[in-house]
Amino acid sequence: MIIALGPRGASASSFLRVTGRFIETRHGDYELSTDPARVDIATVHAYLSTDGYWSVGRSREVVERSIANSGLVCAAYAISSGELVGFGRMVTDLATFAWLCDVFVLPEHQRHGLGVAIVTMLVDHPAVSGAKRQLLATRDAHELYRRVGFTAMDEPEKWMERGSV
Repeated sequence: MIIALGPRGASASSFLRVTGRFIETRHGDYELSTDPARVDIATVHAYLSTDGYWSVGRSREVVERSIANSGLVCAAYAISSGELVGFGRMVTDLATFAWLCDVFVLPEHQRHGLGVAIVTMLVDHPAVSGAKRQLLATRDAHELYRRVGFTAMDEPEKWMERGSV
């Protein structure tokens, strides 16, 4: 089955092959996959626990549990080595709401469009593309997220949080 994912007007390279529940495609010298069984937990934990400003100190057990209980994940792998070089996930009910989080690309693989590719694969995934609301929080990547359709909240005063971000 072939489905179109990606920004409106995107090139034919935005067409992805769907096998079973998972989507896999190429992006330059990288492969992107939504198969959680392929995720290298050690690499994701290493980045999140030491380099993600939002997740410093996160334990491996919490990383494992967060991935296992997310509705969607997407990881980028270097084709040459098979190593995980980028990651993102969505916490979602797969119907009405999706929260994009834990998006990163290892520094040595940045500037290849992987961040946008990972986010696009997640937000345009058929399981969440019709959700009424997709949200995220970012301190410094607003331009990246604007490229895939995110905007500032129209009515942020309606939202509340419990705990720290």
